[in-house]
Amino acid sequence: MKRIFLYIVTNLAIVLVLSITLQLLGIDRMLESQGTGIDFNALLVLSAVMGFGGSFISLLISKWSAKTMTGAQVIEVPSNMTERWLVDTVKRQAQQAGIGMPEVAVYDSPEINAFATGWNRDSALVAVSTGLLNNMSQEEAEAVLGHEVSHIANGDMVTLTLIQGVVNTFVIFLSRVIGFLVDRLVFRVERGHGPAFFITVIVAQLVLGILASMIVMWFSRQREFRADAGGARLAGRNKMIAALERLKLNHEQSQLPDQMAAFGISGGAAHGLKYLFMSHPPLEERIAALRAANH
Repeated sequence: MKRIFLYIVTNLAIVLVLSITLQLLGIDRMLESQGTGIDFNALLVLSAVMGFGGSFISLLISKWSAKTMTGAQVIEVPSNMTERWLVDTVKRQAQQAGIGMPEVAVYDSPEINAFATGWNRDSALVAVSTGLLNNMSQEEAEAVLGHEVSHIANGDMVTLTLIQGVVNTFVIFLSRVIGFLVDRLVFRVERGHGPAFFITVIVAQLVLGILASMIVMWFSRQREFRADAGGARLAGRNKMIAALERLKLNHEQSQLPDQMAAFGISGGAAHGLKYLFMSHPPLEERIAALRAANH
């Protein structure tokens, strides 16, 4: 879950910094134009600035963040046949998908994984783990690369940013409205904000944030199906199915830790309520979807 974990943590940190900054600048106080009222339009604008601001900053630094967290080394000049094959395959698939050539990188990890990130379709990064290179056949690895290139071509990073920005906006907006109402109606604070406002806002943001994450994770699951279909188009359906089968076998032998589950092509397994917070559909569902697709 490393990529989305990194994305969400960075995003929340930026939202927190923006919130503190706006409070220090006194912008929050401007929302109470009549002392006991609340300017919903101003609050919505403030929420959007905070919600989308954090989300877009996270997107803009996503390549740097991913390289920093994983230690991924970009292949500037291929030093062996494997690196040459990686660069050539990504280049060919990028041309087929109609996007600019992404940076290609390798990071050291025993797990079979790969990821794509970047702020637009023509300035992206595709990285694979050493575990993938050591444990997958070339045909399976080609399908995985096609899956990641399809994420870029589909604009998934930007779309996820927009969705994250929208849900952030409403979480911030609604939590402050709830805090305001509790402050005014329950504790009868007439001017300014009492302690109940800040406590309620924090609690409401946590609860609403959990609900909002379900929406983001639902979209994330849908984009995996689309990326699988894209990988099948670029590399071949049988290769894509074989790659997912390999991931399924690896998953059964070695469970990824939670913080890595949504990082790359393979997610974890979950049932019941936990399923709502999965960034990836179960591998069985993805394989079944590919097999059921028309040629």
